[in-house]
Amino acid sequence: MFTGLSAFPLTPMSEQGIKELEFAHLVEHLAEAGVDSIGVLGSTGNYAYLNPDERASVVKLSVENAAGVPVIAGIGALRTRDVLTNAEKAQQAGVSGVLLAPVSYQKLTSDEVFDLYATVSQSLSVPLCVYDNPGTTHFEFSDELHGRIAHLPHVRSIKIPPVNSDIQAATERVARLRKLIPSDVTIGISGDAAAATGLNAGCDAWYSVIGGIYPKAALAITRAAQAGDATTAQQLSEQLEPLWALYREYGGSLRVAATIAEVTGRVSQPCLPQPLQTLQTGDRKRVEQVLEQLGLE
Repeated sequence: MFTGLSAFPLTPMSEQGIKELEFAHLVEHLAEAGVDSIGVLGSTGNYAYLNPDERASVVKLSVENAAGVPVIAGIGALRTRDVLTNAEKAQQAGVSGVLLAPVSYQKLTSDEVFDLYATVSQSLSVPLCVYDNPGTTHFEFSDELHGRIAHLPHVRSIKIPPVNSDIQAATERVARLRKLIPSDVTIGISGDAAAATGLNAGCDAWYSVIGGIYPKAALAITRAAQAGDATTAQQLSEQLEPLWALYREYGGSLRVAATIAEVTGRVSQPCLPQPLQTLQTGDRKRVEQVLEQLGLE
């Protein structure tokens, strides 16, 4: 479950609630494509904007429409008690694993983060992936803290931020972390533009935004890297550079991915929780031009 391609779909919504049928179709598409797992309620799934009932609905729909593909559900929240509630509901719904970022308003200390994972891991019956995302949590894990957390019960993967584009530096970074964690804990790369490098550097999984929209393209990169064909994996990623450039220009992958989902008819407009908005006018046209250029399926 924590190897290969983990595809993270959007959670399409309006101010009236989750667009359940559209979300179910997104999950079905990923299952049909043969992804290794489906990650819901991550950053792409806008978990932080959903109330408990909406989150529970997303998890239930995911499991029901995943056709047996493992579902990994985000359980992050500001308070530990709410994380525990999210974890309990996700497990009751039948998820195969959970994903936890150290969400906070006040900046957390390393001891507070360790205690969060220690408390949650004791309550789980499914594996946990540590979500290291300093761009949104504003907390930076040290490798040593990762090592401590990785030895807790049920911790089975670490989702790390993008690695250095230099393959030697990336390989060294993954190797440093690998020395500190148990052999049964995988390392997964996030940040789509860095995925090929991360996989070629020794990461076991790609936790992918673009995989939630274009799973075939993401699977091609993943399978090439898994087969040891680093050159092909890198070349396939470089072919998507116009898309990665949009990520950089528009402050990350979310607005770009959501805009793609709208312009390709996968979801209806609007699909993001206010005040978030997809790209409009000239910016939207640029996304359409990139999609036409790339010809993705």
